[in-house]
Amino acid sequence: MQSKKIGKQTINYLHPVSIVSFASIVGPKEGQGPLGSSFDYILADNLDGEKSWEKTEQKMLEHSLALALAKKNYLAKDLDYFLAGDLLNQIVCSNFTARAIGTPFLGIYGACSTLVEGLVLGSILIDGGYGSRVGIASSSHHETAERQLRFPTELGVQRTMTAQWTVTGSGAYILEDNPNGADIVITQGIIGKVIDLGQANAMDMGAAMAPAAADTITQYFKDTGRKPEDFDLIITGDLGNIGRVLCQQLVLQSGYDISKNYSDCGVLIYDPAQDTHAGGSGCGCSASVLAGYLLPQIIEGKLRNIFLVGTGALLSPTSAQQGETIPCIAHGIVIQGNR
Repeated sequence: MQSKKIGKQTINYLHPVSIVSFASIVGPKEGQGPLGSSFDYILADNLDGEKSWEKTEQKMLEHSLALALAKKNYLAKDLDYFLAGDLLNQIVCSNFTARAIGTPFLGIYGACSTLVEGLVLGSILIDGGYGSRVGIASSSHHETAERQLRFPTELGVQRTMTAQWTVTGSGAYILEDNPNGADIVITQGIIGKVIDLGQANAMDMGAAMAPAAADTITQYFKDTGRKPEDFDLIITGDLGNIGRVLCQQLVLQSGYDISKNYSDCGVLIYDPAQDTHAGGSGCGCSASVLAGYLLPQIIEGKLRNIFLVGTGALLSPTSAQQGETIPCIAHGIVIQGNR
C-alpha cells in the first residue's frame, strides 16, 4: 500500500481534496476592521437578537454552515459527516448545531487550532474514501470566551498589553472529492505535537503558542524538503502581534527565514486603531479570515499556494487557576489553486 505519510508528521493526500464552498460571519468589531468587506455577514451587535452570547455564537456557527451549503444548493443531509468545534465547555455550540442539522457528527477540540484540525481530519476522511462530502466549521465569540477563559466582561478587569481580543466570528467549509473541477484544493496536512515551554500567563497566549507554531512549521519543511519561498503565503491562525514575532524568530533559529511571506490572521483582522492590544485570537479568527479573505484571493489568482498553521492554547479555567503552564499545539494544511 502506498504510504500517505511524509517524514514524521506530514500527510500527503494522494487525491487532493477540494474546498468547494465556504462562508464567514463576524461580529461588528471585526466588520469594522480592515477585512470587513470580505465577510459574508456581519452581526449588527454581539447579541444579534438572542438572549445570551452563547446562543448568539451557536446561531452564528449554524448560520455560517447554512450559507456554505446554500452556495452550492446543498442541504445538511447531503453531507456524509460534519466536523466542528468551539471554545465553550463541551463544545456546546458545535453540539447544538449538530443536533439541529441531523448529520453524522464528530466534535473536535484543538482550542484555536480547531478549524485547521477539522480540515486535516476532513481531508483524511475524503482521501481515504470514507466519504465524498464533509462539512467543517468553527466559531468563537468575544464575550463567551472572556467569561469562559478569562474574566466576565461585566467585571471590568483591565487587560494587559500582551492580551489578545477573541474574535467574534465563524467559518464553515464544504470539502469534496472533486480535484479536477474545483478552484481550491488541500494537498497536504501536518498534525502538530503538544509543546509547552513553561509560559503560564493566560494574558499572553501568543507567546505560549509561538513555539508550537514554529515546531510545526519547521517540521513540515524537514518532512517535505520544501522551503519558505515555495509558498506565496505562510500564515498562522492567531499568534497576534507578539506571538508572530516570536514564531518568526524561532523558525529562523531552526534555519528557515519566513520573514518575506509570513503573516498571522490575528494581526490581519483588526486595525491597530481598534486597540485590541496584541491582536486577534479565537477559533473564529482563522476560520473567518480563511473563508472571507484568503480563499477568495486563491480563486482570483492573487495567491497560488498557502501554508496555514492553526494555533491553539490547550488550557482550561481550572488549569490556569491552579497555576499550570499552557500546553499548546499547531496543525497545518497546504492549500493550492487548481486553475
